[in-house]
Amino acid sequence: MVKRSKHKNSRYTLILRNISEFLVVIAALAVIGVLSSHWFFRIDLTAEKRFTLSPKTKQILKNLDKEVYVQVFLDGEMPVGFKRMQTAVKDILDEFEAYAGKHLSYEFINPSEGKTTKERDKYYQELNRKGLRPTDVQQRDKEGGISSKIIFPGAIVNYNGMEIAVNFLNNNPSLPATVNLNHSIEGIEYDLIRGIRTLSADTVYRIAFTEGHGELPEVEVEDAEKELARYFNIDRGTIGGNPGILDKYAAIIIAKPTRPFSEADKLVLDQYVMRGGKILWLLDKVMIDADSLVYASSTFGVPLDLHLSDMLFKYGVRLEGSLIQDMRCGMIPVNTAIVGNAPHYVPVPWLYYPLMAPQKHPVSRNLNLVRGEFVTPLDTVEGNGKIEKHILLRTSRYSRTRGAPLMVSLEEIKKPPPEKDFNRPRLITGVALEGRFESVFRHRMLSAVIPGGYAGFKEESVPTRMIVFSDGDIIRNGVRRVGGKWVSLPLGQDRLTQQTYGNKDLIVNAVNYLVDDQNLMELRGREFKLRLLDREKISAQRMYWELFNTLLPVLLIVIAGIIVNLVRKHKFATRR
Repeated sequence: MVKRSKHKNSRYTLILRNISEFLVVIAALAVIGVLSSHWFFRIDLTAEKRFTLSPKTKQILKNLDKEVYVQVFLDGEMPVGFKRMQTAVKDILDEFEAYAGKHLSYEFINPSEGKTTKERDKYYQELNRKGLRPTDVQQRDKEGGISSKIIFPGAIVNYNGMEIAVNFLNNNPSLPATVNLNHSIEGIEYDLIRGIRTLSADTVYRIAFTEGHGELPEVEVEDAEKELARYFNIDRGTIGGNPGILDKYAAIIIAKPTRPFSEADKLVLDQYVMRGGKILWLLDKVMIDADSLVYASSTFGVPLDLHLSDMLFKYGVRLEGSLIQDMRCGMIPVNTAIVGNAPHYVPVPWLYYPLMAPQKHPVSRNLNLVRGEFVTPLDTVEGNGKIEKHILLRTSRYSRTRGAPLMVSLEEIKKPPPEKDFNRPRLITGVALEGRFESVFRHRMLSAVIPGGYAGFKEESVPTRMIVFSDGDIIRNGVRRVGGKWVSLPLGQDRLTQQTYGNKDLIVNAVNYLVDDQNLMELRGREFKLRLLDREKISAQRMYWELFNTLLPVLLIVIAGIIVNLVRKHKFATRR
C-alpha cells in the first residue's frame, strides 16, 4: 500500500509539473505578444537583404497622409520568369504595407481576364496610353505548339486622384532573359517608391530646356519631355544674360546647341551651378549634317566651337574634336537600286552610329545599349580636386576615332577599316560629376561680362551635380510628317530594325539623379545574385539527387523518432 501511495504521488507531481510548464509557456507567449504589439521589427535572412527597405523608402511610406492604391498587372497564366517577378513585386508591396499601414493597398489584375477580343484590345490600348509598356512573350504549350501572349509587367500607382505608370521590365536584347528579369527585380523598390514619392510630394520640381543657341526644337525632344513631365514641370526659354533667371529651376537641359554661348550666358550658367543648380549637358564637338547623306553620298564634318571648352575643363571634362567609329553600331538606310531604277533602301551597319554600353552607376545600370549619332570622345581632367567623376557610357572594345575636319562618305560601307585599326577601346561618352565646382569666372572682371556685374558672385559651388554626354542626339527623337505637321516618334526607337534602345530611360534617370534630394537613385545600385541551376550537372547527377531528396527526409524522420523514443525511455526510467 505504501509503494502505491508513493507511485500515485509521483504521478500527481508529474501532472502538476506539466501543467505549470504549460502555463509558463502560455504566459511567455502572452508577454511576447504584448511586447510585439508595441515593438515593430522585421528580420531579413537573405544574403543580399532583398526584403530590407531603404531608410528613405520607410520614411516616405510612414509620412503618407492619404491612401496609395497600386494596381499590378501581373496575374493569370504567365511564364515562370514573370511569375518570379510577380512574387517579387508582392513581397515588396507587403513590405511597403507593413510601414505604410492603412495608407497603402494593392491588387493584382489579369488584364485579359473576362474580356472579349475587342474589349481586351481596347483595354490594352488604354494601359499603353497610360504609360505601361507591353511585352510580347512566346511560350510553348503542352502539345508542343508556340503561343504568343501580351503581358504588361508594370503597375499603376494611384494617389489623391492622380496616377502614374510604373514599368518593371528592363529588356536588354544583348542579355539572356533570366538576367533581364533579375535586373528588373533589382529595381522594383526604386520604381515603386519613385512613383509614390512623385505623387505624394508637396512640391513638384521645375526643370527647363534652354533655347537661343540652336538647341534641338521642341518636336525633336518631345518624347523625352512627355516622359519627364510625369515627374516635373517643364519650361523652355532663353538665358539672355539675365542674372538669376535660372535659379527657380531644379535642373536645366542643354540639348545639342549649335551656336556659341555668349560670355554673359556662360556667367549665368556658372553662377547657377555655384548656387547648387544642376545641368544636363548634351553636346556635339563636331558639326555634321546627317540628313545630307540621304540626298548625297558624302558630307563634311567640321569642328564646332560652342565657347564652352574653358567652362567644362574647369568643371572636370574635355571633349575631343573627333568622331568615333565603332564596330558595335546602329543601322543606316542605303539605296542599293541601280541608277535609273526606283530607290530600294536596305539597312546596313554604320560605324558612326555607336551603340554605347551603360556602366554600373545608378543612372545607367541595367539599361539597354544607348544609340548615338556622330559621337565625340570625352576625357575627364583633374579639376579642383573636389569633384567625383563617374563614368556612365562607354563604346565597345572595337572603336577608333577620326579627327575633324573630315569627310564622311557612304562609300566607307563598301570598304570598312580593318579590325586592327580599331585601337581605342571603351571610349568615354558620358560622365556624372559631383562635388564642389570652381567658378570659371574667378579672378575675372565681371562688369566686362555683364554691365553692373553679378550680385552675390560665388567663387565655389555648394555640393551639386552635373552630367555631360558627348552626343546631342542621345535625347533627339525621330519625327515624321503626318497631316501637314511634324509628329515625334518614340525616343530610342530604330525605325529600320524596330529595336528600342535605352536612350529614354537614360535621360529620365539622368534628370532624376540630378534632382534627387533624397538619394533614391541609390536603390538602382542594388544587386541580387542570380543563382541559376547547372543544367549539365542536373542531367549527369539526376538519379543521385532524386534519391537524395526522396530518401534523406524519410531517414531523418526515422532517426528523429528513434532519438525521441530513447529519450522518453531514459526519462521515465530515471523517474522510477
